[in-house]
Amino acid sequence: MRRFHLYAPLIAAVLFSTAFGQPSLAQAEANESVSLDAPADGKTAKGVDALITELGRERDPEAANRLTEEIMANWNASGSATVDLVMQWALTAATEKRNAAALDFLDQAIVLKPDFVGAWNQRATLHYTMGNYKKAVSDINRVLALEPRHFGALAGLAAILSERGSEEMALKAWERYLAIYPADRQAQEVVTKLSEKLAGSRT
Repeated sequence: MRRFHLYAPLIAAVLFSTAFGQPSLAQAEANESVSLDAPADGKTAKGVDALITELGRERDPEAANRLTEEIMANWNASGSATVDLVMQWALTAATEKRNAAALDFLDQAIVLKPDFVGAWNQRATLHYTMGNYKKAVSDINRVLALEPRHFGALAGLAAILSERGSEEMALKAWERYLAIYPADRQAQEVVTKLSEKLAGSRT
């Protein structure tokens, strides 16, 4: 599920990119009181800020990729054992190509934790893979409202805009992406080619 579009891993890697455990619902509810207010991996928003700052300065692609994985792990940590369980169910359903069920589970995760950027992003990506671009863009907008630096959501938005023929807007989205994740050579190439294409169309 990591190579479903030309721009992978810019988009594909954001779908279900955190491995969740598989506790029972009873175990999840029992753990809820101690995990609701803190990310599951113990990291804080300040940690994400520091990682994103480092990502913006990093020029080595491999080192930058490791940073993106750590950032995504933070964003995909709900801080709720119950939500994590529902997300695991969504992962299982998506893996089995039961997209309707996966969407139902992601809907539940969002209801349980409306500010959980990971659930919104994963639902956006699932909508994208299903060709539901309008719904994907709606969820991407919610992701970016919660976390404007979400490079995965920006990549998804850029891809959808390109496929819909809105290339100037797609270029702006890619430029926002590169401002956050400058070491992504694939994105650099996309921006260069798109810039050249748009410049040629204006002459």
